[in-house]
Amino acid sequence: MSFGIGVLGATGFIGTPYREEIRAAPEDARIVALCARRRDLLEAAGRADRAQLITDDWRQVIDHPDVNVVLICTPDALHSDAVMACVASGKHIVCEKPIGLNGREALDMWHAVRNARLGHFVPFWTRYVPVFARAREILRQGVAGQIRAVVYRWHNPRPPVMPLTWRDDATLSSAGSIADVGSHAYDTIRWILGTSATRVLAHAGVITPAKPDLGHLNLAEAIQFGQQPSAKLADTSSAPTWRRGTAFDYASVAFELEDETVGTLILSHAPFLRKGLAPEIEFHGTLASISVDRLQSTVAVVPSGSVVPQVERIDDPGSGNRFARYVFPALRDRIAGRDSVHPGMNDGCRAQLFTDAAATSAQTGGWVSLPTAPDL
Repeated sequence: MSFGIGVLGATGFIGTPYREEIRAAPEDARIVALCARRRDLLEAAGRADRAQLITDDWRQVIDHPDVNVVLICTPDALHSDAVMACVASGKHIVCEKPIGLNGREALDMWHAVRNARLGHFVPFWTRYVPVFARAREILRQGVAGQIRAVVYRWHNPRPPVMPLTWRDDATLSSAGSIADVGSHAYDTIRWILGTSATRVLAHAGVITPAKPDLGHLNLAEAIQFGQQPSAKLADTSSAPTWRRGTAFDYASVAFELEDETVGTLILSHAPFLRKGLAPEIEFHGTLASISVDRLQSTVAVVPSGSVVPQVERIDDPGSGNRFARYVFPALRDRIAGRDSVHPGMNDGCRAQLFTDAAATSAQTGGWVSLPTAPDL
């Protein structure tokens, strides 16, 4: 089955590399229609993709007769309407995480997609990183015994003087760093351990100082600007407005899993929390502790009673074409009614229920229980 692809948010930080991978897999798919808000970027994208349609109206993409798969790469707050329109039109879905603005939206979307029997995929790419796959294998061999505690640090530091983007806006971002990188982190924990959270307690806030507001920049443009801010600020015709973002850029989340394992997530986009000082994730069990260092591509095992790690370096040849290797096979399986090992809207919904509970906890200051959702 060959796919006709429509892309919403086609010229953004996420949509642009996805389109490159689709163009590199012509035996699987062709790009038919693109939607974006900036005409200059959209016209260039349309030429690169040889798209039949370029538009700033996302409904035209979903309604296009040659589109049968829609990539939803827009701000979080815009996902739900697009997903529901795809369901109504019978279009298969690749939806960026977080899949919705909150848990209620996520549940509604998952139920609609499931009932319509559509193909679906959610890009939880960490599952495909070899060092995480190796850690999962070691844990499932019982090397660590029963896991009792998890510590996960997901720091994605941005330049200190990086202009604001929609990700800094709490009206467009589901829950800032909690939902952006927290959804990846929680899905990784679920995928490795095979169990889900029951309750969370979170502290979160905005700890990055005020940043310049230069209008509708995408994330790639904002990062590039932030790497050389002095010269570029001097070149602007008028002094920009400086203000702080409103979406969380830091969070510390305590959680409990179904088997009473306890854990801590530290999530951040702030410039001060940097990668590389400690392993990204640690699993502490009754027989051993296991840590994963993504930057060094190593898994370390420390048996109980020892302080000397047994370090294994994992070969990482890179992700290759993720659409050809993972996305298109997942869609074909689900369209045919087969189970898929790849992440889908059900996994996106589970992650959203976790991040929604964490955001609620950060606002209320207390433990928040996750809703039971047996049909996920």
